[in-house]
Amino acid sequence: MTRLSGITPSGRVQLGNYLGAIRRWAREGGDDDLYFVSDLHAMTNAYNPRRLRALTREMLAVLIGAGITPESVFVQSDLTRDLAALTWVLECTCTYGEAARMIQFKEKSAGARTVRLGLLTYPVLMAADILLQGVDEVPVGEDQAQHVELARSLARRFNSNHGEVFVVPRAVTPG
Repeated sequence: MTRLSGITPSGRVQLGNYLGAIRRWAREGGDDDLYFVSDLHAMTNAYNPRRLRALTREMLAVLIGAGITPESVFVQSDLTRDLAALTWVLECTCTYGEAARMIQFKEKSAGARTVRLGLLTYPVLMAADILLQGVDEVPVGEDQAQHVELARSLARRFNSNHGEVFVVPRAVTPG
């Protein structure tokens, strides 16, 4: 059973990051579990490229320093070629309505004068993160469960058209 968990370097690492996820990952992670720094997800809002690179390196160091094995950790943007290709394929599988229904998109775009397209397509990128790794489970909080459901829908839709290509993952709530 392979699980995938990601953390976005949207700011400096805080005690809440450690207590909320990182400590549990280091303590309870299985040999097949994967963890990644989701630096591309941090680009849905205005960002400074130099700062984002620094925060990404810091987060990677914290994950490894906390005891997660280096073989289990990767930086999302290191997979850009494969991830971008799969994201495009999944965007061509997803409907506008599915993407626009995502709670985070609705909340973050409400009342905004301008909205980055990446905020709308972010859940498809998340689906690509999950499906590219072929994981069985994705531990998420309630705020991200809807995104895993989108990944499941896209995997099933793609599989029904092209054969059994993707594992259909399930969301699990960490205990």
